[in-house]
Amino acid sequence: MTTIPRDSLMSLEAYAKVRQTGKPESIAHRRLRTVRLGEHLSVQFEDERTVRRQIQEMLHIEKIFDEAGIQAEIDAYAPLVPDGGNWKATMLIEYPDAHERKRELARLIGIEDRMFVEPEGLQRVYAIADEDLDRETEEKTSSVHFLRFEFTRVAIEAIRAGAAVKLGCDHRNYPAHTGIPPETLASLAGDLR
Repeated sequence: MTTIPRDSLMSLEAYAKVRQTGKPESIAHRRLRTVRLGEHLSVQFEDERTVRRQIQEMLHIEKIFDEAGIQAEIDAYAPLVPDGGNWKATMLIEYPDAHERKRELARLIGIEDRMFVEPEGLQRVYAIADEDLDRETEEKTSSVHFLRFEFTRVAIEAIRAGAAVKLGCDHRNYPAHTGIPPETLASLAGDLR
C-alpha cells in the first residue's frame, strides 16, 4: 500500500500559515481531477497531493498534533492514494433537495458497483467499491463512495500512450457515460506506472 510519509506533512503552525494561500491551487488541482457524470454524480480522482491536503485539513480542523493521532489520520487516508496500477476516487452523489436526495439514494442502491472506466478499444474496468466498509443499506445507498479501478498492464500502457478513456455508469436508474477530458486524463495517466 502507498502511504503518505510522515515527514511530508507540515506542523499545525506551518500549515496554518499557508492554508489560505495554497487553497486556490488545491482547488484547481482537485477540479482538474474531477469528472462530472450526468447532473448528479461526480468522481474525484485522488492522488498523493489531494490525500496529503485532506490529512493536513483534518489535522488542522481537529487540532491533532500528537504522533499517534497524526499516524491515525495517515492510516485512514493513505488507502486513497493510487499505487501505480490503479486509479482511486471519491464518488459523490449530489441532490441538493433533501426529499429528492432521499428518493434517489433509494433508487440508486448498488450504483457504486456499476461504475466503470473504459480505455479506448479495451474492456470496461468496473470499480471495486467501499473496501473499508459497506456504505449502503437495504433502504438506500450512501451519497459518498470510495472507488478503485484496477488496470491490466495492457490498459496501463494504452492509457499512458494516450488512449481516450470513458467514465461511465450502467446502473439501470443512472445510465451515463462521458469522455474523460484530455487534461484530466493526462493527470490521471501520471498515476500509472
